[in-house]
Amino acid sequence: MDILEAAIHLFARRGFLATTMADLSRSIRMTPGALYWHFPTKEDLLLAAVEELHQRCVREFQLLGDHRELPAQAQLQAISERAHLLLREHREYGIFFAMLAAEAADSNDQVAGAIRDKLAFYATTLEDIIRHGQETGAFRRDVDALHAAHSLLGGFLGVLVHQNLFRASMAFDLPVAALSLLMTAGIAPLSTTG
Repeated sequence: MDILEAAIHLFARRGFLATTMADLSRSIRMTPGALYWHFPTKEDLLLAAVEELHQRCVREFQLLGDHRELPAQAQLQAISERAHLLLREHREYGIFFAMLAAEAADSNDQVAGAIRDKLAFYATTLEDIIRHGQETGAFRRDVDALHAAHSLLGGFLGVLVHQNLFRASMAFDLPVAALSLLMTAGIAPLSTTG
């Protein structure tokens, strides 16, 4: 677990391409040989870190199971709040996925596929909530649920990367709250009072 935790932090900070196995072995105070014994390649270590982080996120969001009976708007708000709290405490989780998605898209098909699968899992959860909201009249029907879900997820990861760049002058909570408001207001039914 210490190996994967160190890998998540280092890959989030430096990216996949710039991080070497020597960097990783130094960060966890392990000889390169011992690290290679556990993970024969940097890609193997990265894929294990992706899976580990995904499982952490799944466990975190399973706590929302009680919210599945709530209206779609409340479900979306609960997910947004849970993500906000998780990423306030572990900013590197979101940055890890964002960095790897940006790097792997053109450099490593296997890593890109693993990241794509995990992000698609989260987007499907959001899509299901949006579709439920559309069926119950809580959300606009003219919004494509799949693309809206991916846009929301991408927006959240983008806000994390952007806030990380501006963290000296921008608090974490404000841009995330603004995105959450835009997210829910954007798919709310259009006002008929004009």
